[in-house]
Amino acid sequence: MIRLDLLLWQRFKGLAIPYWAGAEKWQAWRLLLLLGLLLLGQTGFAVLFNEQTGEFTSALAARDADRFWLSMQKCLAVLVVGVPVYAFYYYVRDKLGVHWRRWLTRKFLGRYFSHRAYYELNANTEIDNPDQRVAEDIGTFTQKSLQFLLVLISAVLQLIAFSGVLWSISKELVAFLIIYAVVGTLVTVLVFGKVLIGLNYYQLKREANFRFSLVRIRENAEAIAFYRGEAQESRSVGQFFDSVFSNFNKLIRVQLNLNLFQYGYSFLTIILPSVIIAGRVISGELEVGRATQAAGAFAAILSALTVIIDNFDSVSKFAAGIDRLDNFAKFLNGKEQDSSGSTHHITFVSGPVLAIQNLTLKTPNSERILVKDLSLCVEPGQGLMIVGASGCGKSSLLRAMAGLWRVGSGRILSPEGGEMLFLPQRPYMRQGSLRSQLLYPQQERDVSDEELLHLLASVNLPNTADHLGGLDAELDWSKVLSVGEQQRVAFARVLLHAPRYAMLDEATSALDIANELSLYQLLAATGTTLISVGHRPSILKYHPQVLELVGDGSWQLYAKDRYRFAQ
Repeated sequence: MIRLDLLLWQRFKGLAIPYWAGAEKWQAWRLLLLLGLLLLGQTGFAVLFNEQTGEFTSALAARDADRFWLSMQKCLAVLVVGVPVYAFYYYVRDKLGVHWRRWLTRKFLGRYFSHRAYYELNANTEIDNPDQRVAEDIGTFTQKSLQFLLVLISAVLQLIAFSGVLWSISKELVAFLIIYAVVGTLVTVLVFGKVLIGLNYYQLKREANFRFSLVRIRENAEAIAFYRGEAQESRSVGQFFDSVFSNFNKLIRVQLNLNLFQYGYSFLTIILPSVIIAGRVISGELEVGRATQAAGAFAAILSALTVIIDNFDSVSKFAAGIDRLDNFAKFLNGKEQDSSGSTHHITFVSGPVLAIQNLTLKTPNSERILVKDLSLCVEPGQGLMIVGASGCGKSSLLRAMAGLWRVGSGRILSPEGGEMLFLPQRPYMRQGSLRSQLLYPQQERDVSDEELLHLLASVNLPNTADHLGGLDAELDWSKVLSVGEQQRVAFARVLLHAPRYAMLDEATSALDIANELSLYQLLAATGTTLISVGHRPSILKYHPQVLELVGDGSWQLYAKDRYRFAQ
């Protein structure tokens, strides 16, 4: 459970301090200093306006027209200066907030995409909905951090500015105010704090899970429709919403109690100052305007002293967001430390060829051995076909070769990333144009339209560009193209980039044999070394070596002319 304690403060500092000490620190501190000056101006405006409010009230009570209109003129002068101060304050605050958010978002995205953290998050059950943490939680963190910082600075300035005013009018009010504020703050933090912050944390998590369940329905709509799985998916999404509903009910019950306390506490402040100084006003010792001024000063100081009470609901949500963002940051930082290899048993080394040395590959939880003591070398031009029963570890081995699977022991030597391309069974179709699909992942390459069109024709997609609006048409390609067409686009990428190794995980599963053979022949002609997971004997001739995985960790390496597929 999250608490308003030293640990929360440490988490906040870990997230906030790097920006204020980093490359953009001078701009950040200049804007913060400007905000401080604007807050000082706001406080001065509030004191002057409160003074003139008391003045024209006393003038009205005394029926002194000259005194009243002079006070009105002063009020208008204060407004002319004060209104721009307030408006410009919010502009500078939001400008600083958006710059901080940009810096922090870039930092998180840099770590998110480095060392394949985005990939390994899929296997981490503790970090849910990383998309929400980047897109929403960072913005909330920077916005609320500035808001609460400025609220505290404003509270201190108000406390200093109005204390003298109130002390000069009624020392009894000052003493009562301090006791009242301390008692209210203690009740809020101790009675409502722990429960409300914990409920807000779980509400954020459950809302994110509910939204993600709806995203999955949209992404897998066709498969669900084929299975006629609407009823089951509806129940599943409904269960996520039930969790949202249940937690929110608990949250609003606690919020009800907090609101009862807060509003009762606030409304009493309207009555109590008048009760305390009523005798002095009735006796004529104080003017009516001075009483009004005292009430304004009392409200301003109380607001400063009870800043936690007044903002506790927002603070509790902010604390929950800090915890989620801190957990995410720790995972990403851990990935950077893992990149040294200190926590992974499989060692990855750059080299001119792909070679595996004494590799033992295990399932993610290390409960089962997939491959034991495997050693082999895939020389350029000496491709490898990986075969075996379903679930024996073929795709896992391919992922290990690509540096994605790290659980086990041994050593893998492989060329740098640009020299190896991986073709999964379901290719990735990025957002963007048809041109960007073909150039992916190297968008900066300068390739002519004629070359790209010829490339499409070579993979048996000759009229695709014409039918779909040209190479620069931007569509949802994962829906516009069939799986077979997507697989041919993936082959076009490999033909265009001509890597040293191409790793194909049943990359032609949606194609007929004629198209499959045509694509393999094109790849073989480029000199790219092929490493394929497959089941069809038709592609055997493109792989001089065959690695058969048995499923119990054992394996056997064959020359292609000595291997026979089971009938």
